[in-house]
Amino acid sequence: MYEREVSCCFTGHRPEKLPWGKNEEDLRCILLKAKIRDAIEVAYAEGKRHFICGMARGCDFYFAEAVLALREEKGDVTLEAAIPCAVQSASWSAPQRARWEQLVDACDVKNVLQETYTPDCMHRRNRYMVEHSSLVIAVYDGSDGGTRRTLEYAIREKVPFVDIDPGKV
Repeated sequence: MYEREVSCCFTGHRPEKLPWGKNEEDLRCILLKAKIRDAIEVAYAEGKRHFICGMARGCDFYFAEAVLALREEKGDVTLEAAIPCAVQSASWSAPQRARWEQLVDACDVKNVLQETYTPDCMHRRNRYMVEHSSLVIAVYDGSDGGTRRTLEYAIREKVPFVDIDPGKV
């Protein structure tokens, strides 16, 4: 639907891996959100207009909210929800599910990659995002996990990335 050259995806940590956890009032979280916004604005200046988000808790939410703010400002920006499975948010708390639903509803494209959860559905979602993007924005602290594997895949696929270290904000 959207050309790869104008598409940018995001990968990043869930709250459990962030130094401040779920406390979005922490100054470090506020600074991280500003860095994500800055990276999105640079991507926009470089011609990116379509942004793909995996819709996980934590940094994905920050990314989606920043893209929606840019869309409000610029008008020519689209946000795609790359949802790994239809039950992605089913086990989350009510406030987390409500935030997820609000973000998904605001997306221009909703792409549910599979109906049911399987152990590899997040990995499939991450590969999909990289394969449809010409830039990856990442919040990555060097630890093992899905963000690391997504960046390793981007490197193998020769997709450039911007790395924001949450421990250095």
